[in-house]
Amino acid sequence: MPGMEGWQAAAFRISGDKAYFFGCGFYGAQDTLCDDAGRHYFKECYIQGSIDFIFGNGRSMYKGCELHSIATRFGSIAAHARNSPDDKTGFAFVDCRVTGTGPLYVGRAMGQYSRIVYSYTYFDSIVARGGWDDWDHTSNKNKTAFFGVYKSWGPGANAVRGVSWARELDYETAHPFIAKSFVNGRHWIAPSDA
Repeated sequence: MPGMEGWQAAAFRISGDKAYFFGCGFYGAQDTLCDDAGRHYFKECYIQGSIDFIFGNGRSMYKGCELHSIATRFGSIAAHARNSPDDKTGFAFVDCRVTGTGPLYVGRAMGQYSRIVYSYTYFDSIVARGGWDDWDHTSNKNKTAFFGVYKSWGPGANAVRGVSWARELDYETAHPFIAKSFVNGRHWIAPSDA
């Protein structure tokens, strides 16, 4: 039986530790890239999807990537599943471009302590009003999730700052999510690859 185009299916799942992806393309609709567990570094990759197209509980940096939405009614880029404040996981997007169709959220709180940060990122005008979603409006995840933005721009950038619980970070707060040390990269990513 042939697959159904545009439906939910993970195109890729990574749960190993210390994985580096350079110039890769990940194409799908809902749940394209399952960033399940471990430390990962995605550089200059193209990731396409509609709803939660990057999801899981990885500790990952996405640097210089294009995040392309194919959402028709509503979508979201990232859904992070961190469930403990002591867990070091999170998604850090650095120097990325958000393009495509919308409206879409840039992040959703899949876990009680979800952590997603965008730094130096361009947002096209497809970002939904409010920018972020706490997933389940009865669980008060908006009090425990860590959603942040640092020095980002574009016609959708104001919408990313649209809810009171998404933080506009200063350099000191953003720095841990900008440096490759977020994924302990100094120990396994060559300086020329960062």
